[in-house]
Amino acid sequence: MTFLIQQTLIYAVPLMIVALAGVFAERSGIINLALEGIMIFGAFIGVLFVRVMQQAEVFQAAYDAGNWIALQGFELLAMLVAAIFGAIFSLLLSFASINLRADQTIGGTALNLLAPALVLFLIRIIANQNTLQMFTGDSASWFMLKRSTFGIDRRAEVDFFTNTFLLKVYIATYVCIILFVILSIILYKTKFGLRLRACGENPQAADSLGINVYRMRYAGTTISGALAGMGGFVYALTTTNCAADGSVAGFGFLALAVMIFGNWKPLNIAWSALLFGLFKCIAAAYSSIDINGDGVFLLAELGISSHLYRMLPYLITLIVLAFTSKSSRAPKAEGIPYDKGSR
Repeated sequence: MTFLIQQTLIYAVPLMIVALAGVFAERSGIINLALEGIMIFGAFIGVLFVRVMQQAEVFQAAYDAGNWIALQGFELLAMLVAAIFGAIFSLLLSFASINLRADQTIGGTALNLLAPALVLFLIRIIANQNTLQMFTGDSASWFMLKRSTFGIDRRAEVDFFTNTFLLKVYIATYVCIILFVILSIILYKTKFGLRLRACGENPQAADSLGINVYRMRYAGTTISGALAGMGGFVYALTTTNCAADGSVAGFGFLALAVMIFGNWKPLNIAWSALLFGLFKCIAAAYSSIDINGDGVFLLAELGISSHLYRMLPYLITLIVLAFTSKSSRAPKAEGIPYDKGSR
C-alpha cells in the first residue's frame, strides 16, 4: 500500500499541477494546447540547472555533509528556474494568440512541435548525446527524503504515515500540492481570479467594467506556462531520474484530459489526477504491485499482456472523455480572439 500511494502521487502531482496550468489559460480565454511542449522545455531547463549546480562546490559540499535541507533548497530553486523559463516560453503563445489573433489551436500545436526539436538540438550541443542527465548520481540519492533527513535511525520502526508520506518522497511533490491549493483559492476567491474568469466567459462585459482583457489573458497564459514548466521538471525529477530527452510521455495531453474530465474545477481536477495517476502507476509498476500484500499475488501473475497495462492510462483517457465531454462546460470565450471594437 505504501508503494502504491507513493507511486500514484508521483504520477498524479505533475498531472494535477499541469491541468491547473491549463485552467488558468482557458479561464482567461486562451486555449493552451502547448502544455506538452512547455513541460518538455521546463524539464530540460530544470535538469540543465541541476546538472550545472552539481558542478558547483557548494552543491557538492552540501551533499558530502549530508545537508539535506540545502539540497532541498537547490531542488526548489530548480523548480523556480523551470517555472520562469516555462513562463517565458509561453509568451510565444500569448503573443500569437492575443496580439496577432492567430488560431490558438495551431499556435499550441506549433509550440508542441518546436519544443522537442529545440530541446534535442540543445542537448546535442551541451552533452553530445540524445539525453541530458544529472552530472553525477541519481535523483533519489540527491533529493529524495530519507530517514537521515529526519534523524531517524535505520533500525528504528516507523508508522504507516511516516513511511508513506515522509520517507522516500520528493519535497517537490508537496510543494506542488501546496501551490495547487493556493492558486485554486486565488482563482476562485480573489478579485484577480474573478477578473480572469470574466475574461474567459464574456470579455466584452469585462472590458466595459474597466478590466484590461489583454493584460488578464497575458497573466493567465503566463501563469499557465510557469506551472507547466514546473510540472515538466517535477515529472523529469520523479519519474525519469532527472533526465531530459525531448519527451514527457504525453503527460501534457493527459493533463488536458484531466482538466476536461475535472470540468475546469480544481477540486474535480485533483480527484481526476489521482485516478489517472493510479492507472499510470499500474501501467508503470504492474509487475511490483502486490494485491494481497503478502508478496504472493502480483498483478503480473494475472496473465494479462504487459502491453495492455501500458495502454491502460490512454484507454481510460479515451473512455472518460467519450462519456464526459458532452457534459463538460468550457469557458464560453475560450479560443476566440478578443476584438475590442465588437459588442
